Amino acid sequence: MEHVHKYEAFRDDVRPAMKSKLEEFEMFGYGSITEKELWGFLVNKKWKKPKEDARVYEIVADILAVQPGEYMNYATVEAFKLGSMNLSDEEERNELLK
Repeated sequence: MEHVHKYEAFRDDVRPAMKSKLEEFEMFGYGSITEKELWGFLVNKKWKKPKEDARVYEIVADILAVQPGEYMNYATVEAFKLGSMNLSDEEERNELLK
């Protein structure tokens, strides 16, 4: 059975904040991030230990506080975990260093 995060109940309520954050990322040149990816970052990193009495405004504040570099660090680590980057391949290392 798949675990449902405690804040999933707020997802529809905070969708405008998610959209705003994604628009901000796009404005800074990070246009390929999806709502699902951003939500995954929040659930797996920012909200790893959810508060029992969390309020919508706190969740919105967390969403709006996400920095592009913070998300990109998370995405990079996740890519390494999934094995989509192989630094033992010299060609891939050179592509990464460009």
